[in-house]
Amino acid sequence: MEKGKFIALEGIDGSGKSSQIGPLVKRLEGLGVPCRETREPTGGPVGSLIRQIFTGRVTADNRVIAALYAADRVDHLVNEVDGLCAAIDSGITVVSDRYYFSSYAYHSVDVDMDWVIQANALSAQLLRPTLTVFLDVPVETALERIHKNRFVEEIFDGADRLRKTRELYFRAFRRLSGVENVAVVDGAGTEAEVAARIWAAVEPCFR
Repeated sequence: MEKGKFIALEGIDGSGKSSQIGPLVKRLEGLGVPCRETREPTGGPVGSLIRQIFTGRVTADNRVIAALYAADRVDHLVNEVDGLCAAIDSGITVVSDRYYFSSYAYHSVDVDMDWVIQANALSAQLLRPTLTVFLDVPVETALERIHKNRFVEEIFDGADRLRKTRELYFRAFRRLSGVENVAVVDGAGTEAEVAARIWAAVEPCFR
């Protein structure tokens, strides 16, 4: 049986990636590709703790958060109930809202990027994305979207931090050039326009 593909959507908060997963999965399913969508942090025990930290219900040092993300990611891949590795091995294509490039960017604001990459090395060994799609938008646009659509401001949503995070995404892309397959897509415009750009990047993976 042919394995499924793994497509990771990335971007700073407010980039619009979460709203693009559904249309991408629907388009793939329309072509007869069995699909599953997922997101990080997960709904598992470690991911649930991370979400509580984000909303301020639980406090933790940013270095602890980086380690929790690495643990949640491995569980996302190998847990016996709905692990991604087993799904992809069975022929299902998975589209994920965030994967380890999010950690490389967001956590390297506080922790050395070498450490973050090494902490996620097992995930990279277990499952490297067929393609990582990065939706790039100006920080000002992202903040407008965040403030319009959220009632709770999460800990990573400040303008300075988002600006630094965007820079670190590109630093990680440069660092892993030749290792990772990354497509940078303009995230500005209507949802339909962005969806068309994403499909132009993703479609070659299914030829």
